[in-house]
Amino acid sequence: MNPQQIDLVKATVPVLRENGVALTSYFYNRMLSNNPDLKETFNMGHQRSGAQAQALANAVLAYAENIEDPSVLLPVVELIAHKHVSLNIQAPDYSIVGENLLRSISEVLNISMEDPLIDAWAQAYGQLADLFITTEKTIYDQHQQTKGSWLGWRHFKIAKKIQESSEITSFYLQPTDGGDLPQYEAGQYISVRVFVEELGLKQPRQYTLSTSSQTDYLRISVKREDQKDDLVAGWVSNTLHNLNEGAEIEVSAPTGNFFLVNQNKPNVFISGGVGLTPMVAMLNQLVTQDIPQPVTFIHACRSKLVHAMKQHIHDLKEKYTNLKTVTAYEHPYGNDQHGKDYDLSGRLDLSAIDSTLLSPQADYYLCGPIPFMAEQHKKLIALGIPAENIYSEAFGTGGVQH
Repeated sequence: MNPQQIDLVKATVPVLRENGVALTSYFYNRMLSNNPDLKETFNMGHQRSGAQAQALANAVLAYAENIEDPSVLLPVVELIAHKHVSLNIQAPDYSIVGENLLRSISEVLNISMEDPLIDAWAQAYGQLADLFITTEKTIYDQHQQTKGSWLGWRHFKIAKKIQESSEITSFYLQPTDGGDLPQYEAGQYISVRVFVEELGLKQPRQYTLSTSSQTDYLRISVKREDQKDDLVAGWVSNTLHNLNEGAEIEVSAPTGNFFLVNQNKPNVFISGGVGLTPMVAMLNQLVTQDIPQPVTFIHACRSKLVHAMKQHIHDLKEKYTNLKTVTAYEHPYGNDQHGKDYDLSGRLDLSAIDSTLLSPQADYYLCGPIPFMAEQHKKLIALGIPAENIYSEAFGTGGVQH
């Protein structure tokens, strides 16, 4: 990009701050209307809620603000690239996105496609697309070189369903082709794709693998998203919960850059709700090494009714003296016993936890709803935990603001 083009992109920053969501909403409507086959790639639930448009608006704004040095965005690019690979997004798809994005800028801002601003954004988008394509090619190549891994979608059957709480069910998935499964890092995820009758479309969703790498199955533990107040029921989670054992679904290979970094140092896992799934996977990985270093497993949920995998964690605590647990119930029921079922009542407050369980030398892993994540990150920094020792995986399309 030449200096004039960079200045033109930077000049759009105020417009993006003010009207970014309007632009990205228009873009998605335009692109999906012109390319309806992409509805089976994009999360229509996030389209319905507006979360996808908001996330893209934030990303476009961040790119425009850092157009002179896009390298500062590389960690975010890597995160998104893994998600793209899990959805089997390919290089030609970027041409479709770029065409619709540029025409959306033209139509929303009411400027000609021959305007220098469009050319500037074409150059900017091309630069960004090349960065994603290169990053994603590296990940695709890694999958091709990994024994048992695969590209695109592979058919799996639901071999077993286990109810973990009133909301969460674990699905044990086996490949219908009887082939090998890859070794993966504890904390990584897969995409699953199911046919949603209400939409008449296949829909993908990403779910963390909720146990360490196994030779004969993958396991996900899915929260059923019921209708609540203004939130409508989740299309994919409810479809999955209604499937019987033996049903087939499509699955992408394990991927993701949130995983256990070092099992030979203390680790602290902090989760909210169904965010415990990567933490259980990491803990199970440590169990294969007999938990060599101290582990603190901190979990927050509403009550025992929705506390998934409670017995599994209890059994591991009984067996391994290196494992300590802290459980916070926001709204304990009458028969939830303090000291047995939970340790803290109300929202999780890390400052109320024994400081010996929060080692400054430990790595910290956070997963849960975005407000929960932001609060725990803020508290850890206040407690003196170095930011570089904190790893986070936020739900949905957003991220934790540090």
